Amino acid sequence: MAGHKLVIFDCDGTLVDSQDLIVQAMDLAFEQSGLTPPARQNTLSIVGLSLIEAMEVLIPEALPADRHQLAERYKTSFGTLVSDTHRQEPLYDGAAEVVRSLAARDDVVLGIATGKSQRGMRRVLLEHDLQHCFMTIQTADDAPSKPHPAMIHQAMADAGTTPKNTVMIGDTVYDLQMAHAAGVSSVGVDWGYHSKSDLQACVPDALLSHFNELQDVLNVFWQGFGKMRGGKA
Repeated sequence: MAGHKLVIFDCDGTLVDSQDLIVQAMDLAFEQSGLTPPARQNTLSIVGLSLIEAMEVLIPEALPADRHQLAERYKTSFGTLVSDTHRQEPLYDGAAEVVRSLAARDDVVLGIATGKSQRGMRRVLLEHDLQHCFMTIQTADDAPSKPHPAMIHQAMADAGTTPKNTVMIGDTVYDLQMAHAAGVSSVGVDWGYHSKSDLQACVPDALLSHFNELQDVLNVFWQGFGKMRGGKA
């Protein structure tokens, strides 16, 4: 696939709006452990990290074994909420159309880099009939937590692309820091779980307010007009 352009998407907060399920599952995990659940914004602030790293941020004073137990309880609670309520994690407006349009291009391949598990990520793609759109899926099961660049490195290896032909799209500072560490272009989206000001502080190559803006931004990247610094498309 030499010469192809690789577009890597984060999942939670970028493709899907799973915040209510995430907060409910985290509240249940803490309650089952006899702990006071974190504030909603604190829970959302760790979206993007792998679960163990997330628990280290939320309860740094806890023993490693207790953090592992919380992570397992979170996974169980999240799975129970999804199966019991039969609720999908809804896609953000425009996401499906843009993903399918990009996947249909001969010169583009798509990837995922997420803190979700492989099982959870593939469930989301199946629910929304997007499972055939992505040729590489990197998850918390496969690599160190964001912002370590390993997921991007593996995605590029799978796709046979180089950093100059790769773009990472995400809603958290962890996504943008990961892109920077991997030496690839970065696109922040302001409809997710981290604030616009926090994203701007990471100086992404573009910062979007709607999915419909993405393809124009990518075309600018690929037409050789250079990077767009300052957080604006």
